[in-house]
Parts: sequence; structure tokens; C-alpha cells
Amino acid sequence: MRNHTAITTFILLGLTDDPQLQILIFIFLFITYMLSIIGNMIIILLILVDSNLKTAMYYFLQNFSFLEISFTSACIPRFLYNLSTGDRNITYNACLSQLFLTDLFAITEFFLLTIMSYDRYVAICKPLHYVTIMNRRFCKRLVFCCWMTTLLLMLPAFTLFLSLEFCDSNAIDHFVCDANPLMKISCSDTWLMEQMVIVCSVLIFIITLVCVILSYAYIIRTILRFPSSQQRKKAFSTCSSHMIVISISYGSCIFIYTKPSAKDDTAMNKGIALLPTSISPMLNPFIYTLRNKQVIQAFNDLTMEKLSKRS
Repeated sequence: MRNHTAITTFILLGLTDDPQLQILIFIFLFITYMLSIIGNMIIILLILVDSNLKTAMYYFLQNFSFLEISFTSACIPRFLYNLSTGDRNITYNACLSQLFLTDLFAITEFFLLTIMSYDRYVAICKPLHYVTIMNRRFCKRLVFCCWMTTLLLMLPAFTLFLSLEFCDSNAIDHFVCDANPLMKISCSDTWLMEQMVIVCSVLIFIITLVCVILSYAYIIRTILRFPSSQQRKKAFSTCSSHMIVISISYGSCIFIYTKPSAKDDTAMNKGIALLPTSISPMLNPFIYTLRNKQVIQAFNDLTMEKLSKRS
């Protein structure tokens, strides 16, 4: 048995070996990646420059857009490079770095989505105290806690990953360096690591989902008590974008971990992994902008300002 340092390169097998299908996947991923970067950058820019978008909700949205850019950038550019050049090699250090960054950004997103649901709870259920409760200082602390909690949960398992030994195979059956495919090709005893990954994943998923469900249970109960249908409609519209994003994020995880059979789990997981890594970061800016009049107005104002300066 050789030490893991003997393996300096891994091979990412990707999604398919069909050359024509690879071209289609490259075009699709390139378009979705560019749209996600542009869309999320526009949201970040609008919130930075528009004085009407300085509330807690938009501060969290700005951070969420940053996470979306970071997460998709940790996965997709490398895969696009592999598809365009045919070079599927990735160094040991680059692979572990990709694993660390993708997990860091993904888990932080779940915690941030939970914070955003709490923000909507305060806005709907405690509107008179919203500005006092969700002040700038408190919001920054919440975002900081998201990052710190993620790091504390990740570090024990990731430390064990650094001690993994690879003896026979260096072919990773995925388009990114993911925890499960890496453990499958390791010749080390991965039982403890597998249990840690499962426990952490389940705890993060269940705790954040329960918090989101509780927040929206109180929100819906409060909205249904509003006297007029116009008030109820307006209240629901402020939460609809966030609810759609939550459905996509949690839905993709449920699909990944609820498999029809063990035989198809790898191929299925690789396909479903495109949803959170590529499609969701592209859709989320459109979901928030198309359903948010303030963001649309800010975009129109910024566009008109730039056009007037040119003329």
C-alpha cells in the first residue's frame, strides 16, 4: 500500500464519452455559466449602487449571489476546460481544493437560505420591529455565523480526507471532485469518514429545512389572518422568490439522496449535480429580478443613467 502522496493526479471521467454529446454539454454549460455570472454580478452591482436596496433582505441576497458565483466557478470552468481540451487530469492539490471550496460554498448557501427565511418571518410577522431587529450589524453577524458554522462542521471530515490513501485507481467517476467518488477509489478504511459525511449532511439538511419550514409556517399563518386579499397577495409575493429558490436547492438534494436503485446512483447523481452547480445559479437571478419590482426599477434606473451619460 502506497501513501496518498504517490498519487499526484486524478482523472475526472465526466458525464459521457460520446464526443457529440460532449459538444452539446459544453455549449449548454458555457451559456448557463456566463448567464449565472452576469446575472448574479448585476444583482450585486444593483444592491451596491441603489440606495433603495439597502434593507436586510437585499444584503442577504447580495451575499447569496456572491455564493452562487463562487460555487459555480469552483465547479464549471474546470469541467469546461476538460471538455474543450480533452484533458481530464486534475492534480491532487487542485482536486482537494475543489472539494473543499464546493462544500464550503454549498453548505454556507443552505445556512444563508435559512437566514433569509428568518428575515422574511420578521418582515411579515413583526413588521413594526423589522428595522430594529434586522439592523446592519445583526445581519453581518448572521452572515459571519453562516461561514463560521460551515467551517466548524467541515474541518473534522476534511482533515480525515487529507489522510486518504489511493493505491490502485485514480479515476473519479464524476465531473467534479466530490466526496463519495473519492472515497470509492480510496484504499483506506473510509467507514468513519462516510459516517461523518452522512451525519453532517443529514444534520445540516434537516436542521436548516426544519427552520425554513417553521419560518414559513408562521409566515403563512400570519398572512392568512390579513383582512384584505390585496394585503395577502402582496405578502405572498415578497416571499415567492425565496420559496422558489428554496424548492430548487432542497429539491435537488432530495433527488440526489433518494435514489431508485444503487445501480444507477452514480450516473443519476452526476446528472442531477448539474442542477445546483449550473442551472440554479443561472435561474436564481432571473427568479429574484422578474418577481421583484424594486430590483427591476433599480435596473431600469441604472440603465437609463448610463444611457443618458453616453448621450
